[in-house]
Amino acid sequence: MTQLARRYGPGAPGWAMVRAPLGGAAALVAVCVLLLPAHRARADTPLDLDTGGRITDTVGALGQRRHQVAVALERLHAGHHLQLYVTYVRDFSGRAGRDWANATADRNGLGPRDVLLAIATHRQQYAVSAAKDSGFRAAQLKDVATTAIAPAVAQHDWAGAAIGAADGYGAVLRGEPVRPPAISPGDRDPGADGLVPGHRRIWLPVAVAVLACLTGLYLYARRAAGRRAARRRPVVATTTPPGLARMAQPLTPLPELDAEAARTLVETDDAVRTSAEELLFATAQLGKEPVRPFAEAVAYARSELDDAFRLRQQLDDSPYEDEDIRRRTLDEICSHCTSANRRLDAESAAFDRLRGLRANAAGILAHAEAAAASLTLRADTAEAALAALAGCCAATALAQVARHPDEARDRLAFATTGLAEARRALAGGDGDSAVISLRAAEGALSQARTLTTAALRRAHELTGTAARLRAALADAEAGLAAARDAAGPGDEQRVAAAGRALAEARREAAGGRCDPRAVLRRVEDAAASLDAIAGGRADERRARRRVERAVPAARGEVAAARDFIGTHRGAVGCRARTRLAEAERHLALARALPAAEGPAILAATGHADSLARQARALAEHDVADYAAPYDPETPRQARALGGALLGGIIVAGLLPATFGGGATRGRLAG
Repeated sequence: MTQLARRYGPGAPGWAMVRAPLGGAAALVAVCVLLLPAHRARADTPLDLDTGGRITDTVGALGQRRHQVAVALERLHAGHHLQLYVTYVRDFSGRAGRDWANATADRNGLGPRDVLLAIATHRQQYAVSAAKDSGFRAAQLKDVATTAIAPAVAQHDWAGAAIGAADGYGAVLRGEPVRPPAISPGDRDPGADGLVPGHRRIWLPVAVAVLACLTGLYLYARRAAGRRAARRRPVVATTTPPGLARMAQPLTPLPELDAEAARTLVETDDAVRTSAEELLFATAQLGKEPVRPFAEAVAYARSELDDAFRLRQQLDDSPYEDEDIRRRTLDEICSHCTSANRRLDAESAAFDRLRGLRANAAGILAHAEAAAASLTLRADTAEAALAALAGCCAATALAQVARHPDEARDRLAFATTGLAEARRALAGGDGDSAVISLRAAEGALSQARTLTTAALRRAHELTGTAARLRAALADAEAGLAAARDAAGPGDEQRVAAAGRALAEARREAAGGRCDPRAVLRRVEDAAASLDAIAGGRADERRARRRVERAVPAARGEVAAARDFIGTHRGAVGCRARTRLAEAERHLALARALPAAEGPAILAATGHADSLARQARALAEHDVADYAAPYDPETPRQARALGGALLGGIIVAGLLPATFGGGATRGRLAG
């Protein structure tokens, strides 16, 4: 029988236990229990796990295969920082498996990185207890249970169930399918004779003698207690045993849970971005095939993060949602983030071994120095391209990228300093310092490349948009004529408003210095309104051309927001990142739709464009709150350090972030 349990910490029903000295009454109870029929002693209440390992076998189910299970559990822990505890009992004391497993997990204080597999051998039952913030989704737990645990339990392969669970959870964390274990049936009912001696002639006389002795002690203790009660006031002590304390705590206040989810989203987004950036350096160093497992890990983490951001967007869209729904959604957000971080953490050690930064430092340093030199020229090219457009475009068209070349030079200054320090460290035989400086320099080089690319992309977009604007105006003029012919009662005002918008757009385009992207957006909005009025008279070719223009326009807005947030992530909060993730989702949807789905593509690109601009505005607000306005007169080295902090290149202790999740990305700090 399968029972999947999700353990709840703060807010779960809890209780306090009255603690009193173990006196004669307790001993009497213990002896009376011994005198009960033997089968009553088989019920296993939630128990204390073996402190010497991860296996608690009260029925001798594993036998000689105990070592195999221990190896599988250690392999899971070493590879994924996840501890799987396995306990074997005869039965669950008549309780539901999930209740028994949860109670045992909480009794032993298991945390979010711990999973408990409880197996009751007599009835072939099992239950899994995993913390709500373990990072595993219910579907993932069910997959492991049905594929890797249940078949082994059904065939009395008690060791195989634990090995299958360990391998199954490892497969989930690697993003691989869960595979059924090889079955080796064992004893059908291990521990059937129990742990209490089976012959009453051995222990019954002893129990009777102990009972007689304790009866006398109990009567004496009661008289002594009565005398002491007259001399002092009685005190009743209460306590909550370790492990149950979490259950007795109140629910986390919703505002605090909301803040925790937002913080977790930001930290996970940073981890995924940093991992993706270092992955590019590893690919340049080693090629695509050696880094494929790590690319898969980043893709898995990004998909979990995307799911978390989508849930966050749903909450933002429904701010007055029921409190229970909000709480469950926030918990699920944290769960997705935990899953993403765990996958990256699980691969971090192998990634370090693959790159071998210390062993290959000289070659990596030479490559980074060459990249820095080429990016210096690229920053000059980007600045020249923007300057060339300043005469024909409004300042608003260039404002978002105007400082990008200078910011790229700030990152390059930081990288150059780091590379020089790395070279000095290598010359002095200090490999650890060389690795730290190299990673800091790589992070800065990545952002310098992003900033220069963003500036050059905007220059290219503005040039292309000017041409698309002329075509859009011609199509809109034709649409205006069709709408006038088809206009019915009440449509005149809409047609007139669209006509005025087109006339204003023509004046701006003819005037020379305008923002062609903003003008094109207004023209397309007017054209959409006119086509709605024209109905069946709307030209399908014009609609198709409008779709073709909408995709690159939305793609440019999304890319601009992504580049800004990525290079200023040290200051950017959850709201901006959430809007960006949603914009990317809508853009991906638009690009996946067939060309025949014109209206759906336009709707998706419209959402993507709007959300991307919201994300950029929110991010700029966060940056303005974080730091003083950019001042080119500030010394370059001061700007370089400020840019590294603003870009999230360096984390706690001014050390660089690396490939990995929340538990490992700061590992260079030791």
